[in-house]
Amino acid sequence: MKIFKLSQRLLLGGFIWLLMGCGPVLITSRPSSPPPPWFYPNRLEVVRYVYFPELTIYYDLNTSMYVYLNGGVWIRRKVLPPRYRSYNLRRSRYVRIRDYRGDRIEEYHNNRSNRGRSNLDRSQSRRKD
Repeated sequence: MKIFKLSQRLLLGGFIWLLMGCGPVLITSRPSSPPPPWFYPNRLEVVRYVYFPELTIYYDLNTSMYVYLNGGVWIRRKVLPPRYRSYNLRRSRYVRIRDYRGDRIEEYHNNRSNRGRSNLDRSQSRRKD
């Protein structure tokens, strides 16, 4: 009788111990990587790209890739090339791109960089006839 009660208690204790170790399981399609150390938003925002205007570099938070212009061609890389490594991105000014979530940030950049410009040279005065 004592052996039966003891085995019952051990079995119940083992079952409870197993249940305490179980927790929620999260299954994702790709491994979750934290944002880079220079990007710490102070509130929840839906942002895909971060733009560094002094360097003309975008950072894609979904793919963890830098997008930059090199010789007229847009390049996507996980690591910046050596010419940008001297910059401290933690101290650089950046802009969160809130109004674009597409895959082609190059088109967004080309549309935004030409906005408000005209071909008229303002230094030339118009001739009056």
